[in-house]
Order: sequence, then C-alpha cells, then structure tokens
Amino acid sequence: MFWLSMFFIILGNVIYHLSQKAIPASANPVASVIVSYIVAIGLSTLLLPKYLSGTSFVAALRTLNWSSVIVGISIVAIEFGFLLAYRAGWQINLAALLASVIIALILLPIGVFAFREHWSWYKTLGLVCCVVGLILLNKK
Repeated sequence: MFWLSMFFIILGNVIYHLSQKAIPASANPVASVIVSYIVAIGLSTLLLPKYLSGTSFVAALRTLNWSSVIVGISIVAIEFGFLLAYRAGWQINLAALLASVIIALILLPIGVFAFREHWSWYKTLGLVCCVVGLILLNKK
C-alpha cells in the first residue's frame, strides 16, 4: 500500500493538471468546481462500502474532526488557484512544479518542528536543490 498510494497521488496529479489546463476559458469556474465535486462525491460513494469496516456512515462521520472541513476549503482553494493560474497563462510544465517546490520548502520545517519528523543532511541538500531549482526555473 506504501507505493500504491504514491502511484495514486502521482496519477491523480497528472490527470488533474492536464484536465485543469483543458478546461475552456469560457467555462464558468464555479460551475467547473461544482461538477468536479459531484463526480468526486459519486466516486467516493462507490468507495465508501470498502472502507466502512462493518460500521455505518453516520458512525464514520462521528470519527471526523474540524480538519475534514479545512481540507474541503483548501481543496477549493487549490482548484480555483490552478484554474485561474492556467487561465492567466501559467505553463502546465511550470505552475505545478513551482507550487510543489514552494510547498515542500514550507512543509519541511513544519514537519520538523510541529510533527517532530527527522531532519538529515540529505534533506538539507534536497532543500538547497529545491531553492536552486526555483532559481533555474525562473531563468529565461
């Protein structure tokens, strides 16, 4: 499941960015997000029985906390952000990469300080490579 989960993340992200880039400029961005979430709810409903583990949906809802609501808000921010970025002329080969590198730069120290994740010299080198990569990405 370790690598399979990463496969789904990568596959989902590639399909996500290609699809976001393909949305017509004339499409209403709010309608686009609504349709995306109707499809997501449908697929999630199909997956639900596999993950209920002999409990009810209501019981599953009771296990959630505030973070699920915040995830929903952040997903909409990501959806609108990329949709608007691509409409503003960001290239698909740069927008997602730039966002991912900056996100990594933000999350690395948060992981260390807030979640007590291990830090190493290899991660420091990776951080430096991210910064150099950002500089190189912005060169013409």
